[in-house]
Amino acid sequence: MSGSSLFFILALCAALAITVPPLGAYLAQVYDTTEGAKAPGDRVFRPIERLIYRLTRVDEKREQRWSTYTISLLAFSLMSLLAVYLFQRFQTHLPFNPTSATAVNPAGAFNVAVSFMTNTNWQWYSGEVAMSHLTQMVGLTVQNFVSAGAGMAVLVALIRGISRRGQRTLGNFWVDMTRSIVRVLIPLSLIFAVVLISRGVIQNFHGATTAHTIEGATQSIPGGPVASQEAIKQIGSNGGGFFNANSAHPFENPDGWSNFIELWAILAIPFGFALAYGRMVGDRRQGKLLITVMIVMWAAFSGVAVLAEGNGNPRLATVGVDQSISTTQAGGNMEGKDVRFGPAECGTWAGATTGTSNGSVNCMHDSFTPLGGLSTLSHMMLGEVSPGGLGVGLMGLLIHALLAVFIAGLMVGRTPEYLGKKVQAAEMKLVTIYILMMPIALLVFAAASVMLKSAQASILNPGAHGLSEVLYAYASAANNNGSAFAGLNAGTQWYTITQGIAMLIGRFGLIIPALAIGGSFVRKQRVPETSGTFPTHTALYGVLVLGVVVIVAGLTFFPALALGPIVEHLSL
Repeated sequence: MSGSSLFFILALCAALAITVPPLGAYLAQVYDTTEGAKAPGDRVFRPIERLIYRLTRVDEKREQRWSTYTISLLAFSLMSLLAVYLFQRFQTHLPFNPTSATAVNPAGAFNVAVSFMTNTNWQWYSGEVAMSHLTQMVGLTVQNFVSAGAGMAVLVALIRGISRRGQRTLGNFWVDMTRSIVRVLIPLSLIFAVVLISRGVIQNFHGATTAHTIEGATQSIPGGPVASQEAIKQIGSNGGGFFNANSAHPFENPDGWSNFIELWAILAIPFGFALAYGRMVGDRRQGKLLITVMIVMWAAFSGVAVLAEGNGNPRLATVGVDQSISTTQAGGNMEGKDVRFGPAECGTWAGATTGTSNGSVNCMHDSFTPLGGLSTLSHMMLGEVSPGGLGVGLMGLLIHALLAVFIAGLMVGRTPEYLGKKVQAAEMKLVTIYILMMPIALLVFAAASVMLKSAQASILNPGAHGLSEVLYAYASAANNNGSAFAGLNAGTQWYTITQGIAMLIGRFGLIIPALAIGGSFVRKQRVPETSGTFPTHTALYGVLVLGVVVIVAGLTFFPALALGPIVEHLSL
């Protein structure tokens, strides 16, 4: 690793260490529903919120039980899906279509609508070609805000379920989502978009501009409202790029500074929510423990990706290819990477984007070494909890934390307790459903894809790498990630429909049990702490949570990984 790459990684860690604690404190204040509670920016944001509640006829003081909260989420998600679907189907007849984008086919439009509604932002298409500016702005970019806001709202509801005692309600979905968007996502995205424009990210309403090169050839240079979508794409853990090349495109990510701040934006809020959790439950040690678990996993998987790509491809070394670092080359495995970034910054980004549900890429993951590809693939298979997406990442880690405390309780022969509340059979059944949903969506569709003749035609690389591509596609869909191994033709009817179903399972098959767990916990009273109570703020418990996350994923996915990236690595 070069000195500049090491400096980049250390600077990123320093920036996160400085900014995440105050961000976590702000998030905790945003969602504080106690009587008379105030949050920074009330003078600016409260009038906007009141206007929204008045227009939508929402009573902000009326809270909802978990079932009503869930119905509100599902109803809003359904309307979002229909809106994005119709934008794609009728974009030919709508304004702001300078590239003359045609109507998207029904299966493809279903896939995209589900993708952006579930905060997955998987793209089987080239955005600059297939989508009009209106579809990008009003359809996709708006979903980047509201889908992220919905995920944040669900986490807040679960936290209230854990922290409240003897109550029935978890808050109000409409209020929580509104506060997420108005107080967090829009202000940060506005500032971030201006910064990106200053770095050279384009923001206009132009179509393609034809340029004439010195050699006399013509070149088509795309335009569009890129910076506004890029900002919320990173801050909202979305990942869907305006261009097909995503954040490897110079119009989305022009230089090292833009690369740095975009990477910070991917990680800041997910890490901040862990510290916000500690404040919201009244025990900051809980938040510090969870963020430590997140950091350990993120650092480990990012480190493997950085080292694997930095060491290069041993097969190239055997034929005399120089992969060393020098003044003229970045060194390592440079296939599928931009010389502006190199293997280290690419590997760091890959660890961040697969540890969250972001899915944006600044290099092509399909060109990673087998060990680097194994790192990104297995990182998603953990359930994207390190640090995970906006809200849903911490939600997943809390579910594993409940499983860990249940196991600890069984080991010492006591009823498991978490923050003074008993973890009983009803909660563990819901935890089991939560943990099983993502692997079912991933493995069932992946198995079918390698068995069906029609689906096999999309696998362009036979053998172990082809299996890795299929596993990655469904891992990305089921975890609502959105990144891809690009060597798979995922634009066929089979993949667009089955991935759409996997996205729905990965979103609502997890959110609904999590809200039900919150509804179960909120009714419980706290039991007195005794000498036999297992503490959930210690390093021992942190190791147990970490072990549960890794062991559950390992037992579930190791056989599939052994046939894909592991055997590919051993064959080098």
